[in-house]
Amino acid sequence: MELTGFVENLVYEPTQTDSPGLDLTVGSIHRITEPGRVDFGGGELEAAETDALETEKRNPADDYGWWELPGGVYLLEYNESLSGPEDVRLVVQTRQAVRTRGAFHPTVHLTADQSLGAVPLTVSEGGIKIKENARLSTLLSG
Repeated sequence: MELTGFVENLVYEPTQTDSPGLDLTVGSIHRITEPGRVDFGGGELEAAETDALETEKRNPADDYGWWELPGGVYLLEYNESLSGPEDVRLVVQTRQAVRTRGAFHPTVHLTADQSLGAVPLTVSEGGIKIKENARLSTLLSG
């Protein structure tokens, strides 16, 4: 299955498709500042309040900055979005390069017509540095 047909806003297709699946890139990272709410019936659902974290450039001439994340849980949002029929099943998983550096997110099962939405990113006690547009996840047909 050609996954590029279901993904919009690719940052750089040749790199994002050079391995099995299609890599998704980080668009923003948020810190949870106030808790959300979840109830039985859904009538009292409330989103958590978050602050978008800023990146810092190592050198003023750099095009992209870095997030320096201490251990904790964050919300990750992607640059890319999905577009397609509901019968196309997809899976989003953490890239090995991210897992082996002490961070991960849950595996997400969805269909091409659903929003990727925010995904919780767990960072180990030692922290991690993530560059803007880094490939953090892989989209696979599911």
